[in-house]
Amino acid sequence: MPTTASRYLLLFSLVIVDGSSYAASAHEQEQLSLVQQQLGIIERLAARAEATNRSGPDERYRFDYPRLTQDIQRLRLGVQGYLSPSRAQPRDPTELVGDYRLETPFAEPSP
Repeated sequence: MPTTASRYLLLFSLVIVDGSSYAASAHEQEQLSLVQQQLGIIERLAARAEATNRSGPDERYRFDYPRLTQDIQRLRLGVQGYLSPSRAQPRDPTELVGDYRLETPFAEPSP
């Protein structure tokens, strides 16, 4: 049977191993920070291009700037979520219904 000190040591090592699996290395954090900066630059360039866009409503094709902005936001949130993951919040338990009987519809006899 393990001693109390060895239990604490085991628990501490599990916390370190578990915590380090989510932490990005310093180099990776730096590179992903640059990615976030570049996403900001791309977003500003797209906003400027949309503002100066002179395409008419009758043109067959046009660039979908709102979709690009949404995708940039999605990328930014993904990188941000990786760099600083949120802890799982406790969920509210939902109440069980308890009534699992289904009424079957009345079937007419076949002729």
